[in-house]
Amino acid sequence: MTRTLTITVTVLVLLLALVAAAWSYIESNHELEEIFDAELAQNTRIVQGLVRDLQTDQSPEKLREILQDTLLQTPVTDEEDSNEVLPNGRGHKYEKKIAFQVWSPTGEPLLESSRREAGSPSLAPGFGWIESEGFRWRTFLIQDPQSGFFIRSAQRDDIRQELSRELALGNTLPLLLVLPVLVLAIGLAIRWSFRPLARLEQRVRTMAPETIQPLDESMAPHEVRSLVGAVNGLLLKLDDTLERERRFTADAAHELRTPLAALRLNLEQALPVQPETFGALLESVDRMSHLVEQMLQLARVEPEFSSSTTPTDLGALVVDTLADIAPLAIAHTIELSFEDAPSACRVNCNEALIASLIRALVSNAIQHSPCNSAIDVSLQKFPQHCELMICDSGPGIDKAERARALDRYVRLDQRKGSGAGLGLAIAQRITQLHRGSLVLDGRADGHSGLCVRVVLPLA
Repeated sequence: MTRTLTITVTVLVLLLALVAAAWSYIESNHELEEIFDAELAQNTRIVQGLVRDLQTDQSPEKLREILQDTLLQTPVTDEEDSNEVLPNGRGHKYEKKIAFQVWSPTGEPLLESSRREAGSPSLAPGFGWIESEGFRWRTFLIQDPQSGFFIRSAQRDDIRQELSRELALGNTLPLLLVLPVLVLAIGLAIRWSFRPLARLEQRVRTMAPETIQPLDESMAPHEVRSLVGAVNGLLLKLDDTLERERRFTADAAHELRTPLAALRLNLEQALPVQPETFGALLESVDRMSHLVEQMLQLARVEPEFSSSTTPTDLGALVVDTLADIAPLAIAHTIELSFEDAPSACRVNCNEALIASLIRALVSNAIQHSPCNSAIDVSLQKFPQHCELMICDSGPGIDKAERARALDRYVRLDQRKGSGAGLGLAIAQRITQLHRGSLVLDGRADGHSGLCVRVVLPLA
């Protein structure tokens, strides 16, 4: 939402700014053209006043000489043309871009500045355009009503356009240059305005199913408080549903333990009479009892985790757990080996849950490994985490099925055994509670088997 709003506002601001810049450029050009025309007319009237004053007491030859000395510009050299202001008070280089023409009432040319071709003035006074000396000129012509002289001033159009562009760009460029700063300010302002929503998002993102709490409505902007209230209602319903599910799982598993124990006792008493019939039933009861125990363990995982976590030497915990489960490995004629990390791996954990995780994974490996095989357990320490690896010699799990094998109540055909499909799910949940990860992988040596990699952050 923040990105969409930022992009939308930025695009709109850019479009409006570009339209405003183009409008400003066009209007500035138009206004400057009017100023240049007014200046041209003013120059013409100044020359008109000069001619009117001189023609009363001067002969035509003397008038021509005075006008040429006054209005004809001194040629500008190439070196001087590089500077706008000419040396020795000679004026400005753009003066040569302005020309004057004066005709007597009879049409005799008295002044042709810039060595322009002589010609008869147009009888129509006012503004116009002429082509001369390879340039286009903007002109203004008047006839003095007292003396009858014709006076025309002209400006080179390329110079007018150059000055117009420079002045128009001078008005437009500041707006264009400030656009990147404006866009950055818009992005920062929107991000700052959405900070309360970002904090709420972080609260929801980091909220675990076992610690669902309502959001603080005072943290939300007024416009979304009703939405936050609706989300709080949904969170409360979700928490209630999860609590009922956990309570049902624990209660059902607990209530099933007693009748299953009684049923197993009766089957054991009847087993000598009909071993073939009651032996299969006894195995089914054992699988059901195992399922009940796993359901109870799953229900206890989160409450036990929230009770206590302490810095623990993971290597020592692995050694103790493997010692407890060694009789099971011996019964299946499976060799357990453990390679500890060179230095102690200390993690913040609930020792009982991590021991249960190790026991479940090693028991699972024993169950699915053939007799006279080996299970390799190793511990490695990295800068930010410890990695526990348990590799068996069983049939393994296809790469496409490994993600599904971590789901609850999923048993794959290639993983033979009497489990209920909860062992890996419980192990994964314990790992998640400790902010770690559990990954299923194949053996690196190319042999058949499954490697379970458990990553836990260092204390």
